[in-house]
Amino acid sequence: MTLARAPSSGAAWLLAALMLTACTVGPDYRRPSYPTPAAFRGQAAPDSAPSIADLGWWRVFEDETLQQLVRTALRENYDLRIAAARILEARAQLTITRSFQFPEVNHSGSAIYSRIEGQRVVLQPQDQFAPQAGFDLSFEIDFWGRFRRATEAARANLVASEEGRRLVISTLVTDVATDYFQLRSLDRELEVSQRTLAARQDSLRLVSLRERGGVAGLIDVRQAEILVAQAGEAVVETQRQIEQTENALSVLLGRNPDAVPRGRPLLQQLSLPTVPTGVPSSLFERRPDIRQAEAQLAAATARIGVAKADFYPRVFLSGIAAGGGLLIDGRWVGPQGLFSIGPQITLPIFNTGRTQAGVDAAEAQAQQTLAVYQQTILQAFREVADALVEHRKRREFRIAQEALVTSATDTSRLADLRYKGGVSSYLEVLNSEQQLFDSELGLVRSSRDELLAVVRLYRALGGGWQEEREASAGAPLPEERGTR
Repeated sequence: MTLARAPSSGAAWLLAALMLTACTVGPDYRRPSYPTPAAFRGQAAPDSAPSIADLGWWRVFEDETLQQLVRTALRENYDLRIAAARILEARAQLTITRSFQFPEVNHSGSAIYSRIEGQRVVLQPQDQFAPQAGFDLSFEIDFWGRFRRATEAARANLVASEEGRRLVISTLVTDVATDYFQLRSLDRELEVSQRTLAARQDSLRLVSLRERGGVAGLIDVRQAEILVAQAGEAVVETQRQIEQTENALSVLLGRNPDAVPRGRPLLQQLSLPTVPTGVPSSLFERRPDIRQAEAQLAAATARIGVAKADFYPRVFLSGIAAGGGLLIDGRWVGPQGLFSIGPQITLPIFNTGRTQAGVDAAEAQAQQTLAVYQQTILQAFREVADALVEHRKRREFRIAQEALVTSATDTSRLADLRYKGGVSSYLEVLNSEQQLFDSELGLVRSSRDELLAVVRLYRALGGGWQEEREASAGAPLPEERGTR
């Protein structure tokens, strides 16, 4: 058995000194400061009540049919499957990166047989068989934190991929709710159009009878036919939009285009009396896109340390432990054993500025990621401000539209009475009917837009990504619910 010589005492002292001076190069990540406003623009005052975004989607969207559609989408949607696969990839990359912090041991074996035919040199064996097996050790000692920083970056990438999945969930939940509300709005528009079409067909029959009796003119019949045709066009157009909306919703559900079940009517979808926003500082912890951007910034910061580690020596530890034998012309020599271990150091001297360029590139990438993080925050505040003003103005518009429908309904009734009494022409009826029809459709759409404004505000505040099993039992409703 032959053993390799142990390292000299000087080498051992050098190795011990290097281990004592080991450190992690590169900057440690700290969350950058960002000027946070005291209140969102459009918010009357800082809201101390829990934000609507703290509520799970199943508590905001109370329609049981919509809840079932969202659950189906969370199981079957392909965007969400892709996001989940990215998490698995990032988790595997973390395992790969972290493995470099630990020794690598491999097993190897060989059994080489050789035979020489013909004239041989003196002392040269004719037959030789040399079986051996052993273990190889290789380990780079992470004095300067190269692998620790790389692991830190990989872990941050994993967090970013998890936040990316939550962002997909939030987008998916609100997209399903948006398409569903669009669908229920179109259903309501179809009801209004079909009811108007039936009423105008009855009016056309009445005007035709009056024309045959000599009470009305042919122009009144033609004008009544125009009203019927306009209502018929609206019915056909709304049916087209309904089917296309169902197709879009089916894709979100991860299935082929098909009919979609319905639940509550449009005006019974949400029963939140108020929509609290919470404080602006909570946006940093709630919105997945901000958390994702911050995780990416942390990863970019850690990669600066990986690049800076290239300035310092690299220390490798390698070893081997093997055993075997040697069969020469029928005679065994051995068994034989081998054991060796020792360090190896490489020190960068000159590489035409490549190492410094690597550090510069990592720092530039970190600066880009910082700008993206700050831009994401700025965009988040803008989305909340846009959603707040939209919700407020959509509500005001819907109230004004209700008053318009009331006036148009009364105008249509009076115009019909005046025409039947012979006081006015059918043109007045035509105009009042068209105004009533347009105002009724406008009321349906304004009610839909008010609902969609709540959905957009919910998403802008960072809600919708919560999973039902993660729901907090202590998250109360903003206040006792009631009808709108």
